[in-house]
Amino acid sequence: MNQLLQQVGEMQQQMQAAQADLAKETVEASAGGGMVTVTASGAGEIKSISIDPKAVDPEDTDLLGDMVLAAVNEALKSANSLAESKLGGLAGGLGGLGLPGL
Repeated sequence: MNQLLQQVGEMQQQMQAAQADLAKETVEASAGGGMVTVTASGAGEIKSISIDPKAVDPEDTDLLGDMVLAAVNEALKSANSLAESKLGGLAGGLGGLGLPGL
């Protein structure tokens, strides 16, 4: 039992370290042919949104909103993919311990 608890503790430390590393990494996505660019951390936090002045049309703010939404969603999707690639192996390791529900 002590060995099992030690393994769980080590995996928790590895998971925390991987999550801290993810928070430092960034992904970028764009929409509208690069008119809107969003940068997000690997932890899924939006870091910046860049909008090309040419994308700002006072007559069509809905289009700008759609581009921002598309870029944000793509950046978050990329951040999730990055997190899965970095944390997937660690989370999968918990199941190998034979713990129910993991």
